[in-house]
Amino acid sequence: MMTIKKIYDLICRGEEIVAGAFMVAIMVIVFAAGFGRTIGYPIQWGMEMSTFLFAWVVFLSADAAWRKNKHVSVEVLVSKLPTKLQYYITLFNHCLIFGFLLLLVGYGIPLCYHTRFRTFQGIPGFSYMWATLSVPVGSTLLSITAVLKIRELVKHGKVAIFETGNDGDMDIDI
Repeated sequence: MMTIKKIYDLICRGEEIVAGAFMVAIMVIVFAAGFGRTIGYPIQWGMEMSTFLFAWVVFLSADAAWRKNKHVSVEVLVSKLPTKLQYYITLFNHCLIFGFLLLLVGYGIPLCYHTRFRTFQGIPGFSYMWATLSVPVGSTLLSITAVLKIRELVKHGKVAIFETGNDGDMDIDI
């Protein structure tokens, strides 16, 4: 089981590195495209490449943020409810999110197949499938996080903020 945890930790670190690198690349490309347009030498593929990278950044960073409990949550009403009810609402929310992610995986795979011959307008030969692949891959990664969160929630039997290490990641026993 330690090997699975090490692989999962490696995937999590990889997600964060790739998401960060893609975000920096988006900023550089958009800035360069804007500057190039200003001086009369536009970068034709800048917007399409930024769109491609953004599709991946959205899913990879969403997973990293959820693992660290960094998503915005509105708990004004729920925090006033009894602890047991908070537990059931949280469990229901996680299960609902998991179900939605499974739908994204299920519909994302055929979407990739259908977009395999579509190319980006400014990047001939670069299939749009690579952008749509972010949906099933990112949703699968988010599904793993959802299962781990549900498992921890059920294991503790109460709403608990996951213990985090120095790096902010969830400490989960796999």
